[in-house]
Order: sequence, then C-alpha cells, then structure tokens
Amino acid sequence: MAKQNTQTTKRETHIIDAQGKSLGGLASEIAILLQGKHKPDYAPHKDIGDFVIVKNFDKVRFTGQKLKKKKYYRHSGYLGGLKEETLEEVLKKDPFKVLRRAVLGMLPKNKLRSKMIKRLKLQ
Repeated sequence: MAKQNTQTTKRETHIIDAQGKSLGGLASEIAILLQGKHKPDYAPHKDIGDFVIVKNFDKVRFTGQKLKKKKYYRHSGYLGGLKEETLEEVLKKDPFKVLRRAVLGMLPKNKLRSKMIKRLKLQ
C-alpha cells in the first residue's frame, strides 16, 4: 500500500501595494506568488501558491500612450463579431479585468490556471 502525503500546503496572504508600479511588473510579481514559485518545494504540477490582495490599483502607472492605444479584443462567435475596447474604457468599467487579464497571460496554460487566478483579490 502506498504511503499518502498528509502534509498540507500552508497558504499565506500577500498584500501588494500597486501605487507607482507598472502593470506588467505588478502582474509578473503576482503570477510568481500565485504559482508558488517563491517557495522551496515548488513543482509545476503542484498547486501551492498563496493568496494575493492588491491595494491602490487605481494608482498603477501606465507608460506612453497605452491608455489610448492599447486595445483588448473579444469575439462573439458570429461573423463580424469582433469587439475592441481601449485600455481606458476597460479601466472605467472594471479595473479588476485589466489586472486579471495581465496576470492570466503570465500564468501557465494548464488545469491549475483557473484555481490560481481565484486566489487574486482586489481591494
């Protein structure tokens, strides 16, 4: 009979202040914490990441003309159904979507991805 591992992972809560940080740098830092890459027993197939709470996201820094020129695309599935929005429009509607989408792009594309992103909160 195989011995089962009874050790459970202890998840910590990290609070990150986004004031003055760029979106990409912030998303990279969050992705590392969500995956658990900062822990010594990290393995890609293990879900040992921590919880992340982001404060002051409204004070995050965007360089250059990103607010007006960066576009987010989605498709309805119908012919001619391509929708596009600028970063500025998405920030007005729901700032969490901007952060979530940036972090999702930096997480591994596997079955653990949806579990990891659920541990991200915006305060």
